Amino acid sequence: MLRVQGKAVHQCDSGWVPVFVDQEQSISLMSVGFLLEKPDEAVVWRGPKKNALIKQFVSDVAWGQLDYLVVDTPPGTSDEHMAVVDALRPYSPLGALVVTTPQAVSVGDVRRELTFCKKVGLRVIGVVENMSGFVCPHCAECTNIFSRGGGEELARHAGVPFLGSVPLDPELTRSLEEGRDFIQGFPESPAFPALSCIAQKILNEAPVGLC
Repeated sequence: MLRVQGKAVHQCDSGWVPVFVDQEQSISLMSVGFLLEKPDEAVVWRGPKKNALIKQFVSDVAWGQLDYLVVDTPPGTSDEHMAVVDALRPYSPLGALVVTTPQAVSVGDVRRELTFCKKVGLRVIGVVENMSGFVCPHCAECTNIFSRGGGEELARHAGVPFLGSVPLDPELTRSLEEGRDFIQGFPESPAFPALSCIAQKILNEAPVGLC
């Protein structure tokens, strides 16, 4: 998605140097994928080793001055999620952005994520519903392929903000797979205003310098 395949992580006096996505070095990235000898290699580690690496990614990477630190985690409430929360706690993290799809199965999983956040004292910035309908590029009619409204209903029941719904868009998928800038390339896409609105709501909650 970010066109950084094959990039390497280097050491400096302050720790690991993250991989920079652009020439301006405005976006830096760290992933266990950079530490593997082969890109298709599986990471078969037990909890303590994984948790130690998560802590290293927070404290031993030379991040420099950041506006925001975004940690992308898979669904779940496992040891890895606990390790992330514990590693970030000294820095007073802003909170969690929770993403679901409309189906009941996904909403049920995310409901447990919200419970996890409550138990560990992590504020929920809001809920986003992804894959929320498909807008036909020819007639602009929206078809709810995976039902609709599950994320908004979940947020209402949990008492957390609902930030918006993002419709399916083949161009968004293609942009991610090809590492292209979707926002710049497809401003007329129905997903564009949804993503822009959600991003602005998050920024309003976390002005630069206050997170």
